[in-house]
Amino acid sequence: MIDLCSLDSEKLLSLDHALKNIINSVKAVSGTEIIQLPDALGRILALTVTSPIDLPYERNSAMDGYAFDSTEVNLESSFSLQLAGTSWAGNPFVGVINKGECLRVFTGAVVPGQLDTVVMQEQVKVIDNRVHFPASIRSGQFIRPAGEDIKAGEPLIEATKCLSAADIGYLAAAGIHHVRVRRPLRIAYLATGDELVSPGQPLSSGKIFESNRSLLRSLLNDAAFTITDLGIIKDDKSELKETLLDAADNHDVIISTGGASVGDADFIKEILDDCGRVGFWKIAVKPGKPFAFGWLKDCVFFGLPGNPVSVMVAFDKIVMPALRQMIGARPTSALRIQAVSTENIKKAPGRQEFMRGILSFSEDNRYEVKSAGNQGSHILSVLSRANCYIDLPATSRGVTAGESVWVEPFSIQIER
Repeated sequence: MIDLCSLDSEKLLSLDHALKNIINSVKAVSGTEIIQLPDALGRILALTVTSPIDLPYERNSAMDGYAFDSTEVNLESSFSLQLAGTSWAGNPFVGVINKGECLRVFTGAVVPGQLDTVVMQEQVKVIDNRVHFPASIRSGQFIRPAGEDIKAGEPLIEATKCLSAADIGYLAAAGIHHVRVRRPLRIAYLATGDELVSPGQPLSSGKIFESNRSLLRSLLNDAAFTITDLGIIKDDKSELKETLLDAADNHDVIISTGGASVGDADFIKEILDDCGRVGFWKIAVKPGKPFAFGWLKDCVFFGLPGNPVSVMVAFDKIVMPALRQMIGARPTSALRIQAVSTENIKKAPGRQEFMRGILSFSEDNRYEVKSAGNQGSHILSVLSRANCYIDLPATSRGVTAGESVWVEPFSIQIER
């Protein structure tokens, strides 16, 4: 694919092909560990968990009310029954229920086997221990059967699921207190460049504060990862090579920012050629074209561009899907919706572009989107304002106001 917005005539790899190549060439880590359930949020389940019990464990009431045997009465007419006692949640009724009697029950309380119907307390009248029921009751109502949700021996959650808060609650309800999960993926990250200064240090002429490591640390804030910050490495090939090779000995993944372009001080591709393997270099994506993928020893390497917006796009669209593959998680894809562009958008054909946009919901109940501002790959203020990517295909020559475009929200919620 030729990029018409670049002087580089080299054919570039499309995003789809780049991601497919990576996914086909990286494997999930094999190690697992057993951890306590409360610590399992965000971890990848290594083995399918089956339920040791029925859920619900016993027949119980879905309402506060009165339970009775519907075969003893005519449900089409009103009737009355003698109150035999009460079944509380956690304290079941242990007496005998005779013909013509009913039982006071509370939500979640065990309902004895011969009783098959519950009427909520608001619909009855109790006079001198006699319960008066209305007509037209449906047999079997408000009874939760044992095993209605899941039966003992059935799968609760399949392997490869990334455990959510709902999953944790679900497993706990079945009495599960430990789970086997994939071991965390060990990831090292660094920034390269003589111009970089860590925030908090004095800033002199020609220097800039380094922001990519802070960005990556936040992007890698995932329970399935353990991360190591290798700091800022100067534009020195020997120092960079030594740092990368040392990190490759005890990490699964290395992510660098900067040094993946074609300048005299950009050494990433040279080091990969000398000491590892290059999978590919340069992709037809804007921002994010200078992207290196390869291996150092057995460690997977991602070389991201130096501009922070390019780092964010490359991480979201390529690195994170690969990391999920390596941790053994199920494949996912970004949520995509169509929105109407409220303005003209300029674009040259050649590269798939992920513009930073602002998605909103209009008064006439449709999604609308506009540019978040200057689309330069160094403009962090626009990235901070944006709440979505506007995904423009490589063949696009721009968008006219009123046209629909594909949008990928950063969150499932948008501001009003």
